Amino acid sequence: MPVGEVAARPGGEVGGMVLGGGAAAAAAVGGDDAVVMQLAAAEGEETAITVNCPDQAGLGCDLCRTILEFGLRITRGDVSTDGHWCFVVFWVVPRSSSIKIRWASLKNRLMSMCPSSYSVPFYPEISQPGPPKFYLLKLMLPDRKGLLHDVTHILSELELLIHRVKVSTTPDGRVVDLFFITDGMELLHTKERQEETCSTLIATLGTSISCEVLSAEGFQQGFSSLPPKTAEELFRVELADSEICSSSLSAELKRVQTATINFDNSLSPSHTLVQIICADQKGLIYDILRNMKDCNIQIFYGRFRSDKKGSVNKGCREVDLFVKQVDGKKVIDPEKQEALWSRLRSEMLHPLRVMIVSRGPDTELLVANPVELSGKGRPRVFYDTTLALKALGICIFSAEIGRQAASERQWEVYRFLLDDSREFPLANSPTNRNRVVDRVGKTLMGYYN
Repeated sequence: MPVGEVAARPGGEVGGMVLGGGAAAAAAVGGDDAVVMQLAAAEGEETAITVNCPDQAGLGCDLCRTILEFGLRITRGDVSTDGHWCFVVFWVVPRSSSIKIRWASLKNRLMSMCPSSYSVPFYPEISQPGPPKFYLLKLMLPDRKGLLHDVTHILSELELLIHRVKVSTTPDGRVVDLFFITDGMELLHTKERQEETCSTLIATLGTSISCEVLSAEGFQQGFSSLPPKTAEELFRVELADSEICSSSLSAELKRVQTATINFDNSLSPSHTLVQIICADQKGLIYDILRNMKDCNIQIFYGRFRSDKKGSVNKGCREVDLFVKQVDGKKVIDPEKQEALWSRLRSEMLHPLRVMIVSRGPDTELLVANPVELSGKGRPRVFYDTTLALKALGICIFSAEIGRQAASERQWEVYRFLLDDSREFPLANSPTNRNRVVDRVGKTLMGYYN
């Protein structure tokens, strides 16, 4: 059985199983059952993930990021901490029935984030793990529509994280893919893990492919350099309420571009209550906690709820957060409230930027997302973008991932050079270009998966 798989019950079900922390958890964090999973009893039902461990700054954000990385949607959650020890419960469901969740691997990944009981809370530099080891995956194989997403899907299921990719097509119709990756399991240095990676790719894509895994010592994230006018439009700080970028969007996507954020200092003598009501979308909880982490706002209690049937806020998410500043004080200063309000609103309404531009005679799709102050990018952006392009039947001639500084922050920029076909012309078709922006935007926001 591959590493990370959960043995199925007779009939193929794993419903109701409990994955606990065990002895390894006790050794790692000073107590049993640091991470416990109550797996769903049936398809479509929720799996409960409980984390009970010492606290540290940004832990909730890191947990949400990993859950999102595994292709799960957080339906609701409760978070509480006294600043030293935290108790977190997330209820999750797979975003798609096609996603195979390695629950045991997810538990191990979440376990690895739980700090030692000897860590000092809110000083993450004391307990940060070492830098990840990068590898180069080289693939050569015949080209076809949807190929890049099929490869990305396999790598995602293997828990191989893509940090940079260079894709090119040769004149003879073959594709050369160079993926700079890290291994969520941290086992890619072993011959067994490398053989599992290549054998899985070959078994799924055919025996005509060439596969090689090499160490990428000295790898550094590449930098993107967009033309000034394009960069200004893509990264501009203020966007209209009805848009994600300058390209037109469907009425459905425009409808969800609303958010209400209120601060209340009257309910608690020591905490500020931040109340948020906004459209439910993919990665929403991660986006909220990411910004709290980057703004040095500590969450001491939080509750995340989805709308109930018959609610007037249908399709919305309600969030209550009791918070403090890093100095232990409430958020009272109007200027600080305004800055946090503006940051949260912008990031919730526009967590990603999508636009199409002309690159000489060619058509280029640009997708950008903010990078955490820790340097981590957003999970599954490459996966979702290639999925959307595959659904439209558009071939990708080349693809690159890089970083660019703009609006006083780092952005991760995905650049896709698209094939202009007779079936789906792009060069002189504003309608088709808008269809691409709309489909990619919806997929990234979770409306198709």
